[in-house]
Amino acid sequence: MNAAGKRLLVFGKTGQVARELARLRPDARFLDRAEADLTNLEACAAAIRAADCDAVINAAAWTAVDLAETEEAAATVVNAAAPGAMAVACAECGLPFLHVSTDYVFDGQGDQPFAVDHPTGPLGAYGRSKLAGEQAVRAAGGQHLILRTSWVFSAHGANFVKTMLRLGSQRAAINVVADQIGGPTPAADIAAALCSAAGAMAAGHPGGTHHFAGAPAVSWAGFARAIMAEAGLSCVVHDIPSADYPTPARRPLNSRLDCTALHGAFGIPQPDWRAGLRAVVKELTT
Repeated sequence: MNAAGKRLLVFGKTGQVARELARLRPDARFLDRAEADLTNLEACAAAIRAADCDAVINAAAWTAVDLAETEEAAATVVNAAAPGAMAVACAECGLPFLHVSTDYVFDGQGDQPFAVDHPTGPLGAYGRSKLAGEQAVRAAGGQHLILRTSWVFSAHGANFVKTMLRLGSQRAAINVVADQIGGPTPAADIAAALCSAAGAMAAGHPGGTHHFAGAPAVSWAGFARAIMAEAGLSCVVHDIPSADYPTPARRPLNSRLDCTALHGAFGIPQPDWRAGLRAVVKELTT
């Protein structure tokens, strides 16, 4: 029997969380786009019905936040219709379904961490598509976990840490937004949390909606300075307001998430992103 004691089926293969899941659970089955295209809802459902597994994790998503502003319908298929179809198939098969969501379902107002039951209010198309996904998963009526997270980083794919390392090695100074505050979250910790929760749910835990994000809270500029320091780069980070770095999609100013409910329900503690950052920088620079 493996570490979590259960067999996993994972949608996604090359994303940050999927790559870390593969490290933790090489015994799991990972479905790429060729095996389960998220725009083909029946293919997603059929993959679950045909699988010999004890739990299903959806680690695939449309994550191009700005592109979603002009392609919201496509983003909604991937982020809402597909997980909805997966959740229905899981409910029919009696399988726990674990789905990753985002802080973008909130409006980013205030300066306190968002509780799980705080009213949602996405600012843009990406957030709307992810919120619709949450609603579809709940509507399926099966055993499920919706895990909202934020500011994901790893040694894989495109993310803020890799961008800062590249820019920091090329420039003497950079400007980074300082009025957006949140919790950077190592993809490795998200993967570990999902594996732990999947084992608990396969043993009967009901699941629910929970938050999982790194601590302590920090601005993007503060995170950038931590990255430069960890990598030994001399690049100076200058604070700028969001208004000086316009993007097609509005970003929430407050991305803090209250993670106490997850710890109480599953015993999974909130991760310290600084430890994850050390591991990622070491992987990328050695």
